Formats: sequence, C-alpha cells, structure tokens
Amino acid sequence: MRDPAAYSAHEQLVRDARARPELWRLVVGLVIILALYIALNSVLFAVVGGLVSPEQAQGLLRGTSPFATLVLLISFGFLTLGVAIAAWQLQRRQLASILGPYSLCLRQFWQVLRALVILALVMTALPPYGMGEPLIQNLTLSKWLLLLPLSAIAVLIQTSAEEVLFRGYIQQSLAARFRSPIIWMGLPSVLFAAGHYAPGITGENALLVAAWSCVFGLLAADLTARSGTLGPAIALHFLNNTIALLFISLPETLSGLALYLLPYDMSETGLLRQWLFVDFAVMIVSWLTARLALRR
Repeated sequence: MRDPAAYSAHEQLVRDARARPELWRLVVGLVIILALYIALNSVLFAVVGGLVSPEQAQGLLRGTSPFATLVLLISFGFLTLGVAIAAWQLQRRQLASILGPYSLCLRQFWQVLRALVILALVMTALPPYGMGEPLIQNLTLSKWLLLLPLSAIAVLIQTSAEEVLFRGYIQQSLAARFRSPIIWMGLPSVLFAAGHYAPGITGENALLVAAWSCVFGLLAADLTARSGTLGPAIALHFLNNTIALLFISLPETLSGLALYLLPYDMSETGLLRQWLFVDFAVMIVSWLTARLALRR
C-alpha cells in the first residue's frame, strides 16, 4: 500500500497547507474544532431536548428513534464547520482546498460509489445467506422508504465530516510537515480508531472494533493520497455506513433509521466477532474495488 510515487496526486491537497506547516497550527486547529463541535452540539441538544418529551430527550444521545438518529447524524456537520473555520484562521485555506478540485472530487465519488454498489449487490447474491439468527424488523418498509432520502443525506453529512477532519485537515496538515506516509497516514488512522474505541458499548470487542477502524482509516488515507481528492474516501465511508445504519444495524446506538436490527449487540463475542472478521475481508475487497474504479 505504501508507494510514494503513487501518491503524487496528494500534493494538490497538501500544497496550500505547506505555506503554514507548523504543528502548533494543527493542534490549535483541533482544539477549535473540538470546542465548536461540543458547544454547538450542546446548544442543538438543549433546543431539541426542550421540544420533545423527557423520554425522547433521553434517547437523543443513543439515536434509537428515527428523529434522534437524524439529529445525531446531521450534528456531524458541526465538525465540517469547525474544520472550515480552523483551516481558514490558521492556514488561510478554504474548505474546497481540503476536499480537492470540485469536479474531480465529485466524479471520483460517483466512480467509486457505483463500483462499490455493484460489489455490494454481487456479495449479497452470494452465500452464505443470513447472519446466523433471524433479523429483527425495525421500521416498516413504507416508513423506511419514506425516510430514505433524508436518511441518506444525513449519513452523507456524517461520513463526509469525518473524512474532511481525518483524511482532510489532519492528514494534509501532517503531510505538509512530514514526508513519510507512515506519519501522515498512520497518525490520523490511530486517532480515528481512538474515536471508535468504546468499551462501554462494545465490551470485549472494543479493541477489535478499534483495529477495524484503524485499518479503514489507512485504506481511506491511501485512496485519498492516490486520487488527490476526498471523493473516493467519502464514497467508501458513505456506503459502509449506509449499510450499517440504514439497512442492518446494531440495536444500541444510531439504529433508529435501520430497516432491520441484528439480534445481538456490539459486546457479543460469538457471531458478531465472527462477522467482524468477515467485515475485515470485505473492507479490503472494497478498497481494491475502489482502486480499480479510479483507474477507469
């Protein structure tokens, strides 16, 4: 995966950051992003919580209803806002320079997304069928279809925000300071994994989930460096989360928009752990498919 010659396109994302490559700018920027994200989310949840019943307000942080899940996903837009403000104030960069050339970014997004959708349909048609135990119906098909356009937009907001932060602002700021991909690909991936380390929810699977997230981060970083835009990484992240949040979800958090729920939670060490290992393989195949799509 590490091939510096293959990463020449990454320079168009890093070029503007090279004018102000000091690490303190990245650190201060991350503080600004985190502070804005926490502050604006606090205001959002205070306002929304005051408009719903106490029971619904309690469920807002878990996203177990369609409304709560939509609010949580859309709130990730504050991350994108924070990155836009931090990048401009500390690097004099616009958000567009973090995403990459707009037309190329959009074209690569659709190239990769189409290829991954085809891959997903093929894999769905192949055995094994089912996930060991019957799925639980969460939403009726009619309600799910009615919500689907808004749900897809919400997932796109969430996934693009994470890519703008990790494969965008952090990765590009580090690449402006360090030549080695081990640093500018590895460190954002470790931070991404740390953000997904939740032993209170995932129990004994916490390290495995974090490892999955770290590998995903590395693969998304590789796609970004090869393509010169965030389009492919956003497409990979978007399809992954669309399947996990809108089609078949785990019941504990962000499950309100899913058509089906799995009959076990993230701390289950039997069937779920087996499927996590399968998911590692699927992730690698998806990354290779995305690379092939970019060559067309």
